[in-house]
Amino acid sequence: YTRPYTPKTNGKVERFTRTLVAEWAYARPYASETDRLAELPGWLHHYNHHRGHTALKGTSPADRVPNLSGDYT
Repeated sequence: YTRPYTPKTNGKVERFTRTLVAEWAYARPYASETDRLAELPGWLHHYNHHRGHTALKGTSPADRVPNLSGDYT
């Protein structure tokens, strides 16, 4: 358990939430909450597979996980 809004103990989650709010939730106007939620899976895919991350030297999280697709044994 970590307290909300405590970057010292919960920094990664706090940073992800900040990015989620800025780049998905309020990045553009949506006609409805249903429309906003419909965009979430696509945004998460972009975030994890295509968006470069500073902490990962510009690579995506998916690029850092070996055999993410499970194609290799």
